[in-house]
Amino acid sequence: MRTIGRGAIAALGLLTIYFLLVSLISGISFAWEQFARYWYFILGLSAGFGIQIFLYSHLRELVKENVNQGVVAVSGTTSTLAMVSCCSHYLVNILPIVGITGVLTLISQYQIELFWVGIVFNFLGILYLLSRLKKISTEKQ
Repeated sequence: MRTIGRGAIAALGLLTIYFLLVSLISGISFAWEQFARYWYFILGLSAGFGIQIFLYSHLRELVKENVNQGVVAVSGTTSTLAMVSCCSHYLVNILPIVGITGVLTLISQYQIELFWVGIVFNFLGILYLLSRLKKISTEKQ
């Protein structure tokens, strides 16, 4: 039951990060507007990350040793960046450095693609963790 709670907290945490960052950059009304527009991506990314944390926690309890945290970290970072990409072009106003401005403009142009990249990373992370759980289950039998 603790593992389910960790997954739920992780999913809610990712949503909280989204709303905090977008609200700080562009205001709370814009954050809600973007959420209403892309809710299926944002909730999908958040749920995928929560599932990964649940699987990781379950795997860790089964093994009782250090398991690879890299996949979860990469997927979580990708999910967060994909979720925040919706407002990255507004950072241009507060970051007048030419190199950063170009990167942020590029990110804002490929917002939907970044959502899909985040979803693919989530899916791959879930598959990896499920394969590790399956391997451990067959080894214990």
